[in-house]
Amino acid sequence: MSLFRYTRAGQEPGAPRRHSPLPWIALIALILGIVALAFAWLAGWIGRDRLTAQRFTDTIEATGPAHPGFRRAHSKGVCVSGWFEPSAQAPTLSSARVFSQAKVPVLGRLSIGGGDPHGADGSARVRSIAVQLVGDDGQEWRMAMNSFPFFAVPTAEAFYEQTRAQIPDPATGKPDPQKMAAVLARYPSAQAFQQWAKSAPWTSSWANTTFNSVNSFWFTNAQGQKRAVRWRWQPQAPLVEMDAEARKQANVDFLSQELQQRLATGPVRWNLVVSLAAPGDAIDDPSVPWPESREQVVAGVLSLDRMQSQEEGACGQLNFDPLIVPSGVRGSDDPILAARSAVYSQSFNRRERERASGAAAQTKGDAR
Repeated sequence: MSLFRYTRAGQEPGAPRRHSPLPWIALIALILGIVALAFAWLAGWIGRDRLTAQRFTDTIEATGPAHPGFRRAHSKGVCVSGWFEPSAQAPTLSSARVFSQAKVPVLGRLSIGGGDPHGADGSARVRSIAVQLVGDDGQEWRMAMNSFPFFAVPTAEAFYEQTRAQIPDPATGKPDPQKMAAVLARYPSAQAFQQWAKSAPWTSSWANTTFNSVNSFWFTNAQGQKRAVRWRWQPQAPLVEMDAEARKQANVDFLSQELQQRLATGPVRWNLVVSLAAPGDAIDDPSVPWPESREQVVAGVLSLDRMQSQEEGACGQLNFDPLIVPSGVRGSDDPILAARSAVYSQSFNRRERERASGAAAQTKGDAR
């Protein structure tokens, strides 16, 4: 008998090899384990010290009373609709269809800063606009823009730290001033933002407010030329300032009332002004403003002609995620931009669950 008649597996040479199922079972278990860990990581069940959209949204909620069914930030607003007409120069910037289509339908929302859906318009330092442009190719462009010209802090971690500093102290019911002072001391841009808040004019209307993208994006045109850009909605209505006494005397909903009066006489309009980055400009840091001397192109005109309450209008069910962009537009690597997108999604999902739960409870109550 040959010494090599049997192999190490205990089989005769040439006999069919018996395949053990154990390696396959182990592989399946490994894959399932990886999927489970990934899910737990995304859900925030593990890695508790890392910054997640869930933790960030929890922190935003902790800064004030709960208002189920409303946005966690910029909670008070109105729905608006209209159209966008690109300029002749717009296609030189980007191949996005909305820059070559004659007229683009727009759904939007005008709002004020803060988490109170019933807050006084006169006390809100920040005003915002969010719009959804839908090209005839089906691609969407969602913008979420603010009245401040730059962001207060440079990173998502700093943004989280700033938000945490706004959580009220249980003993006083107000934020601890020392925590906010620490943020100001650590980030010079936060000091600059505070100075803007103190010195910039308070406008009398959404219609005469400038709204800024703050974050940077990349435009690519049909020739493949790529440029870093920021943009703003620049109002065609002249600026009218409100002093402290006028704000104090103003109606709690004066912005929506004033807009309704304007719309009764015709559309309100903003120019889309695109600023092109120069070498050395901060692309991924929204706390650093670009000089006014940068090349600027008027890419079109936004016209809004209708307004509805956010409870009745379609904007209430829309997540204005700033990273939903069409072909020819791409988000930068700005960490604040990514954080905004993630938190918007988390906030949207929470309020949709709250609305569904509220509707179910109402239906159950009606059936009694």
